Amino acid sequence: MKKLIPRLIAVLSFMACTAIQGQSLTGVPARQSGNLFLSNELKQIQQEINTSPLSIWIDRGIALWQDKSSGNSCEGCHGSVENLKNAAATHPKLSPDGSRLENLEDRIAFYLKLSRGKSYNVESDEVLALSAAIHSAADGVPIQIEQDPFFPEEWNSMLAKGAALYTTRQGRMNLSCTNCHDQNIGKNLRSEVISPGNPTSFPIYRMTWQKLGSIDRRLRACYFGIQAKVPDMGSQELRTLELFLMNRAQGLPIDGPSLRR
Repeated sequence: MKKLIPRLIAVLSFMACTAIQGQSLTGVPARQSGNLFLSNELKQIQQEINTSPLSIWIDRGIALWQDKSSGNSCEGCHGSVENLKNAAATHPKLSPDGSRLENLEDRIAFYLKLSRGKSYNVESDEVLALSAAIHSAADGVPIQIEQDPFFPEEWNSMLAKGAALYTTRQGRMNLSCTNCHDQNIGKNLRSEVISPGNPTSFPIYRMTWQKLGSIDRRLRACYFGIQAKVPDMGSQELRTLELFLMNRAQGLPIDGPSLRR
């Protein structure tokens, strides 16, 4: 932990400077959603409520929220899905015993297993659909990541690990997250424009996936893209990186789910 603290301080200092200036090293504003970097075509598809694939996933999530086929429904305990909108802006969080980070999809999978008696993972269609419904209800809610009051040292350790991952070069391409998402925002990478990497717009429907995917899947795709060892789905490595990214995007409004190429 002591070795990670200097890295965390350095990264947070850099973040503070860019936040004050409001710009990245390329001069492009860093505190904005990845949705603003979409092509005009994708923006148009995303705005078409009746034809966007996002609408299908959100509707399915709302139907699952109200489904009583296994006994009680999500709605039976929580009421309207809007009652959980803050959950999209405050995860990941430490587990009740402080041993691990859990994101929103982890929690959805856990409660689905309790109510339905079968296992789900963060990429299960049911989990993604419910995540889409919750994120849609959270539209405009600012990201608010807070230190765990019961396990502050463990939380700080997780955040420091995420900061270290964000700035560490990896893979055959020898790249870190910061090389793209701080130093080259607005530049073209293949057929895409590099965004600031703020996680406001998840879950995302990628045209290349032809389905919805969580931030877990997107981060694993980044590892694959730089030809680094890809972490397992649901690994704590991915959760610590997600915690850092959410903390880095503190105060930005949720605007997911969304489309990507």
